[in-house]
Amino acid sequence: MINHWVLLSAYIIAFIIGFPANILAIYAFIRKLADSPTPTDILLLNLTASDILFLVFLPLKMYEAASGLQWHLPQILCSITSFVFFTTIYTSSLLLMAVSVDRYLGVAFPIAYRKSRRIVYAVAGSIFIWLVSAGHCTIVFFTVHLRENDGNATKTACYENFTESQNKIVLPMRLEFFVVLCLVPLLVCVFCYLSCIWILYTKPRIVKEKKKRAIGMAAGTLTVFLVCFLPYNISHVVGYSSNESPPWRYYTLLLSTFNTCLDPIIFYFSSSIYRNTTR
Repeated sequence: MINHWVLLSAYIIAFIIGFPANILAIYAFIRKLADSPTPTDILLLNLTASDILFLVFLPLKMYEAASGLQWHLPQILCSITSFVFFTTIYTSSLLLMAVSVDRYLGVAFPIAYRKSRRIVYAVAGSIFIWLVSAGHCTIVFFTVHLRENDGNATKTACYENFTESQNKIVLPMRLEFFVVLCLVPLLVCVFCYLSCIWILYTKPRIVKEKKKRAIGMAAGTLTVFLVCFLPYNISHVVGYSSNESPPWRYYTLLLSTFNTCLDPIIFYFSSSIYRNTTR
């Protein structure tokens, strides 16, 4: 039995902490973009925008939790809310991967990467990431259409209690989400940040402060993946194996909301303008 009051409390905490922190972040990055933007700033600005979009729709999830996980609003609003939620979650994981690759190339190949580093590449990469995550998450609208074809017009839960025909589409897609949008970005981040730390600590001329920031960046990113993204995506694997969504999936989705609170830690270690603005 899902305790909807636990969900509501967690949503409120995530909103209270995450919204002002991300508003501060987007203010800092917009200032930086107006001055001397870098590809990392473009990626972090998109990550912040993803978090804010998630938080803007979070009150609807609060309403759902306060209503005992019953959805009394129009069905299209449920689809849009679910689409935005899942899109922003996976956009964040892909953007964190892109930031880790940017950091790794800058540390491993500093001279060559500095010559080829362009703002337009970060812009194109960000657009591609948004399209990939949004394209995957359009499955939300297809599954609702399948329910209508099954003749089940009464729906009191939002994007839950799937029919057999829906499960045949949703569960395999969720498994693909786990591999492509979670596992691959996680492995890339682990490789990039461990390599960065190793390179920095084997170069005696690198200042201690830069080494600390590299560790902080790696720790923050991996914490987001392991705490916020991985448990939710593991529920996809369990659901595919058992042919139904596990009941604890709600709680793992709950952990994903705290991504908006942890991302500012990554901003702090990756951007001097955010550190200065925070102070």
